[in-house]
Amino acid sequence: MIAQRTRLTAISANLANRNSTMPDGTPYRAKRVFFTPGDPTSATPDGRKLGVHVSTIENDPSPFNIRLDPGNPRAIKSGQMAGYVMESNVNPVTEQMNAMQATRAYEANAAAAELTRSMVNQALRLLG
Repeated sequence: MIAQRTRLTAISANLANRNSTMPDGTPYRAKRVFFTPGDPTSATPDGRKLGVHVSTIENDPSPFNIRLDPGNPRAIKSGQMAGYVMESNVNPVTEQMNAMQATRAYEANAAAAELTRSMVNQALRLLG
């Protein structure tokens, strides 16, 4: 659940910063969250094999989007790309799809945890 929450946080940051630029004029670069199987914080060897955890959060290496806007002060001044403005590589449609996928995975994990808790409570009632 923590991994999906981290993924949703990165997606939110991507959408919020889509139109931002760095102080040097470079557009915002999308962040991507990568998972690795297992839980390294688990106390048991069997527990370390279960689930996923966040291995890294990296900048998306895909190229920036470009848009023709010669009047923009951030437009490239000379060369073959003169008049074009570099924009963030965040694609809002892809980000929304990723957000829906992460939300559904989070909800499925929450439902499984609730079901497990309910089963343990029922077993304790039967034993008690």
